[in-house]
Order: sequence, then structure tokens, then C-alpha cells
Amino acid sequence: RPGLALCAGCGGRIQDPFLLRVSPDLEWHVACLKCAECGQPLDETCTCFLRDGKAYCKRDYSRLFGIKCAQCRASFSSSDLVMRARDHVYHLECFRCAACGRQLLPGDQFCLRERDLLCRADHGPPHDGPAA
Repeated sequence: RPGLALCAGCGGRIQDPFLLRVSPDLEWHVACLKCAECGQPLDETCTCFLRDGKAYCKRDYSRLFGIKCAQCRASFSSSDLVMRARDHVYHLECFRCAACGRQLLPGDQFCLRERDLLCRADHGPPHDGPAA
């Protein structure tokens, strides 16, 4: 379809013999498909991610839009093991009691107060008696 397509990057008509198609409806000049954040060319050799009509390299997409650790605020890699507490996600090494620093392990009892994790020893018994 060269000559009929409009480039999603620059808005110009694509007259080139080759174009890059990202998702079913966005087409780009080969030279226009770049990461919106760092400017890295995005071609058939690297993964491209779209958000709000903008293209991103994997690194910048993860940094800008990926889930971040509730403790250290760093992104996760695909190989990271994580711990979850309600809507919060933590690196294993970040899943620690805020009071004593002890690493919390699967099966440990803990309390989550806002963003602070507290081990059983540091959050103590419930305030409203045994039924709370």
C-alpha cells in the first residue's frame, strides 16, 4: 500500500517502497518509527510498545508505564520474583518490615499500614481485641 498510507509519526504520505506497520492500523516511514522518549530507531530488530499513539522502546516503556516496587520504586524485570500485599508489589529483597528491617518470607504474618509492612512482632496484637 505504499503511496496510500499516512505516517503515524510525521503525518506525511508514505511513498517509500517499505513501511513499518505497528498494530493493525498504524503505519510509519521506516525513518519515523523512533522511541518517543529516547529517539532510538524502532525497526524489525527491536520490540516496539505503543501507548496513546506514541511508540516506545522496551526499556523506556517499562520505566514510564510498568509496575514499580512499592518500596524502592524501581521497575521489575521479567525474571524478578515478587511479593504482593493488597495492590502493592515488591521485590523479594524489598519485602521487609519497616520497623526492624527483617525480610518477610512467604507464610510470615505481617500487617500493611499505608505503604509500610510490619512483621508480626512489630505490629503486635489487634487494637480492638481478639475478634478484630
